[in-house]
Amino acid sequence: MLTAAGAEHGLRGGGYRAIESMRLEKGYRAWGTALTPETTPESAGVGFAVRLDKATPFIGQEALLAERAAGGPAERLACLVLDDPRSVCLGSEPVRIAGELCGRVTSGGYGSRVRRSIALAYVPAAHAAAGTRAEVEVFGEWVPAEVVEGALYDPAGERIRA
Repeated sequence: MLTAAGAEHGLRGGGYRAIESMRLEKGYRAWGTALTPETTPESAGVGFAVRLDKATPFIGQEALLAERAAGGPAERLACLVLDDPRSVCLGSEPVRIAGELCGRVTSGGYGSRVRRSIALAYVPAAHAAAGTRAEVEVFGEWVPAEVVEGALYDPAGERIRA
């Protein structure tokens, strides 16, 4: 019934890998990989969703205020695009920047719409800027990559609001 009702809108079935591919292309975070009890909203890039001026304090509020007062988190979640689209990360791969091991991939996959291999990884905040060159170890080989800014697909969010 859902398929029939959605046919005129282009609705079609999609599996988990298709959903994961779209999530990565949009830069959406996932609980358990990019968002964990050990990460902060600022380091994960979702600090905009936390109001620190609430009348009622919440657990972790003081820590978040201290992190912001200190100039931000020590590490940030960055979107890496691998130079070789055939090399695909699955998660937990090490990241090297300027020859130094400094991060880990939280999740990765192939972006079917952008035709690129995408990895989300925590790296030192100083290396999280777009254009930073990196390497990711994929199945024993170091694959060159680049930090990119924002969503790779529909960065302005126009399609999701259509």
